[in-house]
Amino acid sequence: MSGERYSVLNDILLIIPAYNEEANIERVVETLIRDYPEYDYVVINDGSKDGTARICKERGFRLVDYPVNLGLAGAFQGGMKYAHEKGYKYAIQYDGDGQHDPRYIEEMLKAAKDEECDIVIGSRFVTEKKPWTARMLGSRLIGACIALTTGRRLKDPTSGMRLFNSRMISILANQVNYGPEPDTIAFLIRCGAKVRECQVSMNERTAGESYLKFGTSIKYMIRMCMSILFVQWFRKKV
Repeated sequence: MSGERYSVLNDILLIIPAYNEEANIERVVETLIRDYPEYDYVVINDGSKDGTARICKERGFRLVDYPVNLGLAGAFQGGMKYAHEKGYKYAIQYDGDGQHDPRYIEEMLKAAKDEECDIVIGSRFVTEKKPWTARMLGSRLIGACIALTTGRRLKDPTSGMRLFNSRMISILANQVNYGPEPDTIAFLIRCGAKVRECQVSMNERTAGESYLKFGTSIKYMIRMCMSILFVQWFRKKV
C-alpha cells in the first residue's frame, strides 16, 4: 500500500450493518474513530435484540436505528440511501463483527479511483490460495456460476467487504432492492459494472455468533447459485 493516505473526508462512508453485535460493535467503531478518523461511518442497527443500539447511543456513534429486523438486504439498502442522501462518492460495506480490517480501505479506494471501478471487492484470494473446505467449495461453485453467466471470474465472490462508487450507490439506493450478495454483484456486472478485486486478510470473529452455520451455508450456496443461473435473467437491467 502507498505510504500517504488519500484525503477523503466526507468522500467515503463505511456502512456497518449490525444485528446483535453488542460484543463487537464498540471495539469496531472505536478502532475506526481512533485510527482512521478520515473515514465517515454509520451503524445500521437492524432491530438488534441485544444492547447494540444502546451501546451506539451511549457512545455517541452515528446510528440509523431500525426497530425491527429487516435482514441484511434491508439494512444494506438503508445504508445506501443514507450514503446517497448525504452525497458520498464511495460507500463500503463493512461488517460489525470485527472481521474486516480497515487498513485495506485505502487500497480499495485507490483501485476505484485509478481504474474507475464501480465495485471493488476485498478478496482473500487474489494472491492467496483458496482452501478446499466445505465453505470454500461453496464459494468456488458460486464463482463458477458468476463466470458462466457474466464471463467475469471472481476469486472471492462471497467476501462481504465491498466498495461501491456513486453510480452504484444511486442504483442500490433507488433502483433495485437486492441484498449485498454475489447474485447482486453478478447482476450488476451484467448491467455493465466494472469490478476489481484487491487482496485483503480477514480477522477471525472473536465474539458473538455467525449466522452462517453449516446448514444455513448449504442453503445459502444453493440459493445463490439458483439466483445467479436463473433468477437474475428476469431482473430488469439498470
